[in-house]
Amino acid sequence: MREIDRAMVDDFGVTLLQMMENAGRNLATVIVHASSAGEQKSGRVVVLAGPGGNGGGGLVAARHLHNRGIDVSVILAAREDGATGAVRHQLRILRKSGVSIESAETGDWIKLIDGAGVLVDALFGYSLDGPPREPAASFIRAMNEVGTPVVSNDIPTGIDATSGVIHEPAVRATATVTIALPKTGLLSPEAGPLVGDLYLGDIAVPPRLYKQVLGVSFAPILTEGQVVKMPVAN
Repeated sequence: MREIDRAMVDDFGVTLLQMMENAGRNLATVIVHASSAGEQKSGRVVVLAGPGGNGGGGLVAARHLHNRGIDVSVILAAREDGATGAVRHQLRILRKSGVSIESAETGDWIKLIDGAGVLVDALFGYSLDGPPREPAASFIRAMNEVGTPVVSNDIPTGIDATSGVIHEPAVRATATVTIALPKTGLLSPEAGPLVGDLYLGDIAVPPRLYKQVLGVSFAPILTEGQVVKMPVAN
């Protein structure tokens, strides 16, 4: 996936922001579907966003939800000055749009998690190396304890994207929207119970790129739309 990301930018001229936009829009589609399960609470969607590309996709999803009239708030799980340029770009858009953004450095995020109808795990994607550290670890424990539906962006934070090893703590997702191709770790029997319903989201990877980078050709997966539901290991 790292090589696909590189080739998208360097070889095909698709920008990081374009890919992030596609990923976040598709994530928002699944969140809307999950929202009906969270109506017993406030109905508010709370996005927990990390400092990298996974967090950026979550911020895009927050914007699309806000545009659809859904009550959404963001918890930034990192210092803003330590986030990538793409994440800071998305934060500027959200602030101009009037979306509430809380920092991990305040205690207010606990109330947001407790009162949410749906939680969005956009903390870390395939770049996570080892067990999640603070403050992400505290966010994960809080998400698991509250019993609210959780939608994960790309892979539940705490699962190794390649091996499927479950670190402590790890998000127990209700649904996962993986990007471009399912990560091998998602398909392991150990990870299955934490993945929930598995969806594949399109980020507009050209079929030629898969052949060029992976050396494989296959029939288009996303013929039914931008997001398709996939089987998971049990």
